[in-house]
Amino acid sequence: MDQSVTIWCKAILFDMDGTLVDSTAVVEQGWAKWASRHGLHLESILKFSHGRPGSATMEHFRPGHDHAADVAELAVHEETTLEGIVAIPGALEFVKAIQGHPWAIVTSAWRTLATIRVNAAGLPMPEVLVPVDEISKGKPNPEGFLKAAEILGVQPKDCLVFEDTRPGIDAALSAGMQVVGLLTTMPAEQLQHDLLVQDFRAVSVTPQGDQLAVSLALANKA
Repeated sequence: MDQSVTIWCKAILFDMDGTLVDSTAVVEQGWAKWASRHGLHLESILKFSHGRPGSATMEHFRPGHDHAADVAELAVHEETTLEGIVAIPGALEFVKAIQGHPWAIVTSAWRTLATIRVNAAGLPMPEVLVPVDEISKGKPNPEGFLKAAEILGVQPKDCLVFEDTRPGIDAALSAGMQVVGLLTTMPAEQLQHDLLVQDFRAVSVTPQGDQLAVSLALANKA
């Protein structure tokens, strides 16, 4: 039997890739080229890279190397390849439903790429965008989420985060925020989180004054 849960919050923070935007094909193409060049296993790279800055992934698999040229090449690929970028099912409707309330995107993409992808997916741009190039430490560090909450003027405990990766969930939990995991990128056994939904078609929202009542049709973890 499906289980429903309602969470109260004053602001909603979203990851971008895999949460609001499906950019899987573009991301995998870029990493496939990098993996082939350096003789690395693509599946291992993809599993590790989700939710992390690209430079951190490169350093993990090739520690001590100069990654500047590879980072620049990957950036060009991601900024110029738009085919196949779409909104996650239900994301547009959900974002439209919270307009007029505090919300933000906190992403491991840099500002230029985040702007390109949000626009390519046909989603509204938030007033508050915290990209990886404007913080000192990316996910799983909570800095990005805490910065977004500060800009929005909302206490971390009053923020609800939607994330699709374990590093992102860890970052939000470390920030003291409520978190919902989306099963759009990783299976439940990898996310290891209690509140999971398939996508935004399983989420609805009802504004109540300065608060939002967010209802979830939780996914079956079995």
